[in-house]
Amino acid sequence: MEAVDQVHLNFNPATLTLLNVLIGLIMFGVALDIRVEDFKRVVRDPRGPLIGLGAQFILLPAMTFVLVLVIDPLPSIALGMMMVAACPGGNFSNFLAHHAKANAALSVSMTAISTGLAVVMTPANLSFWGGLNPDTAAILREVDLDPFALFETILVILGVPLMLGMLVAAKKPALAAPLRLPMKVFSLGAFGLFIVGALIGNWQHFLQNVGYVALAVALHNALGLALGYWSGRALGCHRYDARAISIEVGIQNSALALVLIFGFFDGLGGMAIIAAWWGVWHLISGLTVATYWSKRPVPIPEAT
Repeated sequence: MEAVDQVHLNFNPATLTLLNVLIGLIMFGVALDIRVEDFKRVVRDPRGPLIGLGAQFILLPAMTFVLVLVIDPLPSIALGMMMVAACPGGNFSNFLAHHAKANAALSVSMTAISTGLAVVMTPANLSFWGGLNPDTAAILREVDLDPFALFETILVILGVPLMLGMLVAAKKPALAAPLRLPMKVFSLGAFGLFIVGALIGNWQHFLQNVGYVALAVALHNALGLALGYWSGRALGCHRYDARAISIEVGIQNSALALVLIFGFFDGLGGMAIIAAWWGVWHLISGLTVATYWSKRPVPIPEAT
């Protein structure tokens, strides 16, 4: 394999524990804005969320597999793309949906459901699609990835904080209200630290592969945005909803991807570079798309 496929970041156990705690706190902050009503809304009007979640957990991983076959990247870069595609939507998507004048309630519902489903769907998608590609399957065999261990980790760092945050928001609203803004600031700050740390740790390798990585991430991110929007439109969603689905599918939880890469793949160079650059690029592309749509608002459809 090429040099970047042989590079591993060496994180000591204390650092890995800190990363897991940080991602748990980020998810706790996200959960403060999630209500049981968000899940009930899906039951009342399931079409938009179901289309979005199908694009998130079925279409995006499948089309990522196809994209990897087409561009034929280095194995660790290919597996990094599959890891990102297997993760749920990022917490920045709700802000972007609001900024785009899209259906922010739909975005929140999708974030809530996808975060919960990620406990099962992230390890399942990574194992399935990664195992189908001979190059990435070799890495999975080398690290002896246990899907159940991955499931347990995601349950602890996503599922538990999600439930605790929702519980605090529901039972202690007076406590949750002053926590929301500081937790959002903390989330963005911690997210930024993840990215900076991963890029610094791989800086020479990033510089050597920046053009290739930037192209792979740009294509991958554009694929996610397009899949979200056009799957919604093709299945009858109003543009107001399709824009929210596009942002939700195109903004991935790359911070979670980094934590899993450090925890299960010893910070494998190509995977870490892809996930870190995804964290930078999807904010740039998401803000660009959301700003463009905010200048071209669409009428809000009447409730049925």
